Amino acid sequence: MAPLSRTIDPAPRKYPASVRLKARSARGRACAPAMQDAAGVETWLLEDAGRIDSLMALFEAFVWQLVAAGLPLDRASLHVGTLHPQLYGFAWNWNIADGLCDEIQVGEDVLRDEAFLRSPLAEVFRTGGPLRLDPADPATAERFTLVDDLRALGITDYLALPLGGSGYHNVATIATRTEGGFSPDAYRLLQRLLRLLALHVERHIALCIAANVLDTYLGAEAGRQVFEGTIRRGEGRRIEAVIWMSDLRGFTDLSDRLDAKDMLSVLNAYFSAMAGTVVDHGGEVLKFIGDGLLAVFPLDRAYPEGSAAQAAVAAAQAAGAAVAGIDRAPPPELESVAGWRPLHSGIGLHIGEVFFGNMGAPERLDFTVIGKAVNAASRVEGLTKPLGRPILMTAAVARALDDPPESLGFHVLRGVAEPVELFTPHDRTEIGPGS
Repeated sequence: MAPLSRTIDPAPRKYPASVRLKARSARGRACAPAMQDAAGVETWLLEDAGRIDSLMALFEAFVWQLVAAGLPLDRASLHVGTLHPQLYGFAWNWNIADGLCDEIQVGEDVLRDEAFLRSPLAEVFRTGGPLRLDPADPATAERFTLVDDLRALGITDYLALPLGGSGYHNVATIATRTEGGFSPDAYRLLQRLLRLLALHVERHIALCIAANVLDTYLGAEAGRQVFEGTIRRGEGRRIEAVIWMSDLRGFTDLSDRLDAKDMLSVLNAYFSAMAGTVVDHGGEVLKFIGDGLLAVFPLDRAYPEGSAAQAAVAAAQAAGAAVAGIDRAPPPELESVAGWRPLHSGIGLHIGEVFFGNMGAPERLDFTVIGKAVNAASRVEGLTKPLGRPILMTAAVARALDDPPESLGFHVLRGVAEPVELFTPHDRTEIGPGS
């Protein structure tokens, strides 16, 4: 995240803290023919544009098509809403001065940003109608905070036009430095071409929302596989992975003492800490089971820590620190909840082969991992309480670490014939009372 006052690229371009720069393209005029006319842009929108698989590439090509057709564009942007638990939407910002097109993610925090609330975008979102600004008009400057910036850039005409009626706040903005602004003919042409662009935007939004929902509920890798067509029962693949099983200590006692709403707040804070560290270290969160969490670190994936085992142990240690941090500095939703401290977790790690794919009934499938390795990881996690260690791992994980962990000797795992040697990182932190 970058504060409003900090330049984050050489254009220079500035984004508020609620915005994250996701991608940048500098394909420039190569996106479009050197010469074009209005009819050619319409033909492109009706034919070739439908084969472009990303909204960023589509919008970038569209604005360069307009430039090739002689329309006096200097700045343009596309803003779309989405269905996502943390994001308000996405936007693509283009400027002819540097030829760059940025893709940004816009967080929900933007709805509390005074600059956004006093922007032309917010006005179009509220009214659903088009907006045209003359930056030289003093009354316009008083109404919208953006106008001072537009005037400083020499913008003479600024259009904010709604796209479609999906309810996801889709808006395009077009601006020019041309003296006198857009001519009536140019304005009508832009409106007509943007109506065609809106059809593509709606299609891309539907695909984006589907991908967001799958990622949110299944995880990035599982969501990608389902989105790409791995949807039949029994479809999937066998993988070698570090299996992570964890749970919240004292869950039964907490559930008895706290009402459902407060317990949900505790679980959300706890899972934010646990799952966040898994994702940060390259793992894949697959499932929340009550107070439990199932995750995998596939061996065929690259990790900043080197190996999957290194990444899983680093994530487990970071998770312990993050959960302890909740005790020290509770999030706002826990400030009014009494009796939830302290939070402790137990984490079991094991390496083995699992089936990663679809299982369940034909009409209700789940994308998960199954296999003996999952069962073993669960049994290992179950010993974190009696052994008094927050993190336990099998020898297969321990052998893959650069820093040899501490052996705790051999222990019987339920359902496993032979005793299994268990290890723990050199960390004496206790996990507290069990449930």
